[in-house]
Amino acid sequence: MNDPNSIRLSKRMADLGMCSRREADEFIAAGQVLVDGEVIDVLGSRVLATQHIELMSTAAQELLRKPTVVLNKPLGIVSGQPEDGYHAAVELITAERRWEWDPNPMPFRDSDRKGLAVAGRLDIDSTGLLLLTADGRVARSIVDGSGGVEKEYLVRFDGRLNPRALHALRYGLRLDDRQLRAAQVEWLEEDLLLFVLREGRKRQIRRMLELVGLRVYSLRRVRIGNI
Repeated sequence: MNDPNSIRLSKRMADLGMCSRREADEFIAAGQVLVDGEVIDVLGSRVLATQHIELMSTAAQELLRKPTVVLNKPLGIVSGQPEDGYHAAVELITAERRWEWDPNPMPFRDSDRKGLAVAGRLDIDSTGLLLLTADGRVARSIVDGSGGVEKEYLVRFDGRLNPRALHALRYGLRLDDRQLRAAQVEWLEEDLLLFVLREGRKRQIRRMLELVGLRVYSLRRVRIGNI
């Protein structure tokens, strides 16, 4: 298709939230994608926004089987690939550690750990909510940087906070020569802040507090989106 308004089929599928672009390419190559009722199995195929795209039942079932795990990450555990002497969060995911009231009836298999990737990392010295998923749609929704998913943190700090510094944390800081998005920051107790961010720069909260003369001594993520 040479229409200038057309886009790659895999990108269109990802934009629609059907799957990730990588998964889309795999499904296309396997002949599992229908466009206006016709099987499309050529990588790089292009479509118009008005065309109807659907997955065959086998591909849809495969996506349903891709697990997403919610983990309460402890201190000293690495979110991603660990260096020598450290343990990765994925090592904590076993059938024995599964929450006993998990409403998902699907049994957890050791093989389900394969392909799990962290969606929104946590530093080794941070704790709390960590998502690991084999579903590209979940990962994309959290790490694409569009600002659509809120991440909420409880932060204990050392130092003296004042109204001017609090305002700067909410609206006025720059990191890596870039202006940060406005953040929701609530002063809950003398040494406790609640942060709600829509972006995830490297060690962002710790660096934000350093810029106003404070030091984080405890950081715990408690929410990602509605989780």
